[in-house]
Amino acid sequence: MRIGLAGYGFGGSHFHLPYIEAAGCWDIAGVVTRSHERRLQLDAEYPGMQVFDSLDELLDAGVDVVVISTPPQTRRELVLRALARGVHVVSDKPLAPDAATARELAAAARTAGKVLTVYQNRRWDTDFLTLRQVASSGELGQIFRAHLVMDQADPSTLDFDPEGGLLRDLGTHLVDQAVQLLGPVARVDASLDWLTREEISVDVGFSLGLHHKNGTYSQVSASKLCGREARLMDLYASEGSYSSAMSDRQIDQMLSGQRPAAEPRDWGMVEREDFGVLRTADSQRRVQPLPGNYAEYYRRLFAALEGAGELPVDLDEALHTIDILDAARASDRLGRSVPLSS
Repeated sequence: MRIGLAGYGFGGSHFHLPYIEAAGCWDIAGVVTRSHERRLQLDAEYPGMQVFDSLDELLDAGVDVVVISTPPQTRRELVLRALARGVHVVSDKPLAPDAATARELAAAARTAGKVLTVYQNRRWDTDFLTLRQVASSGELGQIFRAHLVMDQADPSTLDFDPEGGLLRDLGTHLVDQAVQLLGPVARVDASLDWLTREEISVDVGFSLGLHHKNGTYSQVSASKLCGREARLMDLYASEGSYSSAMSDRQIDQMLSGQRPAAEPRDWGMVEREDFGVLRTADSQRRVQPLPGNYAEYYRRLFAALEGAGELPVDLDEALHTIDILDAARASDRLGRSVPLSS
């Protein structure tokens, strides 16, 4: 199958094209970018790669799937255009700024009879894969609650746009991970950190309490103004706990010039001193982590479209995540818990 990429900014160049290549199953039709600088970058990194000026030009060249990795403000129009042209679509997260827009896109996919899915790549982070393995192993008994923290000392990347904010950015990842770990959410308690610049107020941090339908609880939080880099995961259960402070290495490897297609055996591996710790009443031990690799998303997508497996991210899961984010904003505004309607 032929796949194309719309957008070659940081996301397209660091989180999409290298992993599409590493998946080893796609015919890459080309990339849409009008930026002269990014065209030079693309030519240096992927010599001979076909480049297009517009999404329609890419679609005219013939593709089965298009990946939309453009700024959030442009995403709705491009997703609708691709679906109307009869191709499957992978959208960067968040799928939409709110649930109403997300459901508009879902309806368009149903009308077109095409797959619409979201790139929730952090399901394949090393630390999260390991956390899920520990939770499902049964060694800790009944799971009670989880705390997930993703702090980044990078205020320059905050998106000061009414449809932006950190909740739609890192919150999309953290909420998706919490749901994957503990299941669907019934109600939300939230506190958002608001900052105003040039009369535009944007959430620059958050803490969400997620009450899951099965009775478990998770707290997810993030900030880019805290001055620290921290990726923390804590799991509490009837027989003990699991704690992790490891960081997924994939972006660091990418920034150092490595590529997953060239170094698959070492991709996503972490040093032993960063391993998470499992504690029970009788003992404690470090847990060998599972290596993360975002190429798994694209392998699963290919298999699903071939009829040989489930989609890596089901559209209903993506809609549930956006429902949770909408409920979090309502909770912060109203100062109380907000139940989800479904």
